[in-house]
Amino acid sequence: MSEVLAPLARPVTALRGVGPRHVELLAKLDVATVGDLLLLQPRRHEDRRTGWSIAQLPLKVPATVLGRIVAQGTNYYAKKTKSTFEFILDDGTGRLHCRWWNLPWLADKFRVGDEVFVHGKLLSLKPRTMDHPETEIVETGDEPSAHLHRIVPVYPLTEGLSQRWLRGLMWRALEEYGEQIPERHPTLVPTASSRRLEATNGPERRLEAAGTDAVLSLTRAAAIRSLHFPAELPDTELARQRLALDEFLDLQLAVRARREKLLTNAKSQPCKGDNHLIRPYLAQLGFTLTDSQTAVLREIRADLARGTPMRRLLQGDVGAGKTVVAACTALMALESGQNVALMAPTEILAEQHFRNFTLWLKPLGVSVELRTGSRKTVESRESRVEGRTGQPSALDPRPSTLVIGTHALVEDTFTVGRLGLVIIDEQHKFGVAQRERLLRKGHYPHLLVMTATPIPRTLGLTIYGDLDVSVIAHLPPGRGAIKTFVRGPDKLPKVWAFVRERLAEGRQAYVVYPRVEDTDLKTGTKAVMAEFEKLAKELAPHRVALLHGRLSAEEKDSVMADFRANRVQVLLATSVIEVGVDVANATVMVIENAEQFGLAQLHQLRGRIGRGAHDSWCVLVAAKLTDDARERLQVLEETTDGFAIAEADLRLRGPGELLGQAQSGAQQFKFADLTRDLELAKLARELVCETAQNPEV
Repeated sequence: MSEVLAPLARPVTALRGVGPRHVELLAKLDVATVGDLLLLQPRRHEDRRTGWSIAQLPLKVPATVLGRIVAQGTNYYAKKTKSTFEFILDDGTGRLHCRWWNLPWLADKFRVGDEVFVHGKLLSLKPRTMDHPETEIVETGDEPSAHLHRIVPVYPLTEGLSQRWLRGLMWRALEEYGEQIPERHPTLVPTASSRRLEATNGPERRLEAAGTDAVLSLTRAAAIRSLHFPAELPDTELARQRLALDEFLDLQLAVRARREKLLTNAKSQPCKGDNHLIRPYLAQLGFTLTDSQTAVLREIRADLARGTPMRRLLQGDVGAGKTVVAACTALMALESGQNVALMAPTEILAEQHFRNFTLWLKPLGVSVELRTGSRKTVESRESRVEGRTGQPSALDPRPSTLVIGTHALVEDTFTVGRLGLVIIDEQHKFGVAQRERLLRKGHYPHLLVMTATPIPRTLGLTIYGDLDVSVIAHLPPGRGAIKTFVRGPDKLPKVWAFVRERLAEGRQAYVVYPRVEDTDLKTGTKAVMAEFEKLAKELAPHRVALLHGRLSAEEKDSVMADFRANRVQVLLATSVIEVGVDVANATVMVIENAEQFGLAQLHQLRGRIGRGAHDSWCVLVAAKLTDDARERLQVLEETTDGFAIAEADLRLRGPGELLGQAQSGAQQFKFADLTRDLELAKLARELVCETAQNPEV
């Protein structure tokens, strides 16, 4: 006996009027079942209850009118290779000319006498004219209430599907299946509103609860109906939010299930250590940890003391001191007899970590090794790290090791025994799959992921929802101020004069371009190779050196060594210096074509200066200062707060670019909007946590 499908799982052929050809066309819209159809989101809605008359149409404002075609025709020109099709619409108050270029086949679609809805912007008054408006012919037949005298949905289409047919199909689907739409999370949503109102304390909490309670009070079935055929236009946004909440709940439940599975099945080695390495390490630093760093280390030590693996995200703005926290965390595991792997996204950053950790840990007798695509400090397959397995014993008394590397650490050729801790720096540069491959080299090792690119709160609740979060909230004392300015190319002579003044004072500078070579004259995009000679003359007698991704590891090492030693005063580079470059004497950064970089990346680049006691200056030179570029770059002028910048970047650019490679592990949403649904993301997490604490609910 065949399995009886749930109503919404039935194929769209269950609906009247859907044949094989319609199935093919609907598949192009990712619609295969009744449920898929009901979740097809309209592009927009048109209010056809009153509408505009042609005589009232405002200029350059989207509007919909209904009239009858009184004339039509096609005009050919350029030896009949080009054409203009036009019809004239009359509604009794005036006439509207509607024109389309090079679409002569429209003459077969429209007839004199047809009643037509037209949606577009009026471009001129004499005569009243719309170019390439959207149209819909009013037909006699079924579902008249779906198309007239109401707010109607306008859907994305594919060739062969008409707007009217798809809207009619949606109307029939709601008529037949609207009462059979189940709640997605019946134990979470229906009782949530009353629970939240009971917990309301104070006017601010009441205001927040009121906003989300409107969403909670809407059933999923009512939301889907309002999504398509709302009583009022604002109802569509409320419906979207209700369906977005279900998506956030789906995600939070999956995150909790994954976390509970880890905690139930995974047993890791306690790695809290005994302080015999951390005490001398802190004593040799020459400075005291900030309160934020100390608080984060307490959280990490508590995690490492448990028998379940730590999964923690460490956030901190550029220069906040995350590397020192990572070193202390590594020492806890090393004190416990475990090996540690630290993965960085670039060779420059990996080698900087290798230098710092060797300087810090070698005096303590800790072995530090480097493994990148071009360098290995241990070549043998029988190396201490690769050859050892199991727990330390009298037969294997050698000290544990910290291995620092790039993507090379996830390759099959790298193996590591007794892996107790994995640290991943600049987590957003790696995909989830790469993170998991490194973790699988050990038996449920602890995990600390770090990022100096602050994560907007909505992204943090979604992408990294399975991680506990620690934040280093304050920068170490004694840092100079960073001042940021946006300038056009016409100000470059003054910019270079300013740079020369700072260099004459003994300071150093970075100059960043978006490309290695091949300057694009059309867009004004500059490249480091093409600008090198010009800049060397401009800033003479100070020495300028090149740094970009095409240099060999040895060449990069040589350039960076010269810059750190102040044998080179100006580093002309691409965004390869975004992470891993720390020279306290560098106090000036000039970024050309700044409009081509994202805010988070610009903030990272700016973080290369301001690392010493001297004040620093960042000059963003925009070749094309459009309104969009001005709005983005102004954010950097106004604040150095990485979290505020990350929120602005999310709002201005959307989540796509911010997610980067992390998208491979991110939820794909149909209705949730990460740029504006923070309260819904927080609400979903609250509801899932409440249910976990009150399983009888």
